[in-house]
Amino acid sequence: MAEHTSEQIEKVITDSLISFGANAADVNRDAELTALDIDSLDLAELSQIIEEQFGVELSGADVAEISTVGDAIDLVAERA
Repeated sequence: MAEHTSEQIEKVITDSLISFGANAADVNRDAELTALDIDSLDLAELSQIIEEQFGVELSGADVAEISTVGDAIDLVAERA
C-alpha cells in the first residue's frame, strides 16, 4: 500500500468536512467537530471516505474518540 502523508490525510478530511457544511475558515487541527456542526451522520460518511481513500477502517468506538479535526487526522495517520 502506498504511504500516505499527513498532509494528504489532512486535505481529504478537511475537504470532506467542508463538503458537509463546515465553514472552511473554521476548519483547522484544533477545531472541535461539534463547533463545526459535524454530526454523527457526517462522521459515518467521513469514516467511509477515510476507508475508501486510505484503507483505514474506523469502528464506532474509534469515531467516538474523535473530538477535533486533529484527532481524526492523527488517528488515520497512525493506521494508514
